[in-house]
Amino acid sequence: MSKIIAAVALATVVLTGCNTIKGMGKDVQRGGEKVQQAAADTQQKM
Repeated sequence: MSKIIAAVALATVVLTGCNTIKGMGKDVQRGGEKVQQAAADTQQKM
């Protein structure tokens, strides 16, 4: 029984970590898009 509980706890931690990393990846992607847009705006002004 304790092995099952340990396996479920481990699976929960792993899956939560994956969702956190996925969310962080989306945030970084959005930040990169903003930098690209700012660079394009600056280039047009030149």
